[in-house]
Amino acid sequence: MVLSWALVFFILAIVAGYLGFFGLAGVVAGIAKILFLLFLVILVVGFVGRALSGRSVL
Repeated sequence: MVLSWALVFFILAIVAGYLGFFGLAGVVAGIAKILFLLFLVILVVGFVGRALSGRSVL
């Protein structure tokens, strides 16, 4: 879910930059970056949690 929101904000940043709203594009790109990093943290925590509980990571 978080990754899909990151992709949405990434696409919005590209469209805003193309249309000339560079300030808005920077803000939206920053949001996309934060959401992507949040996705990576949740992914790693999930992998570690599953590995420590003895279940398969994949």
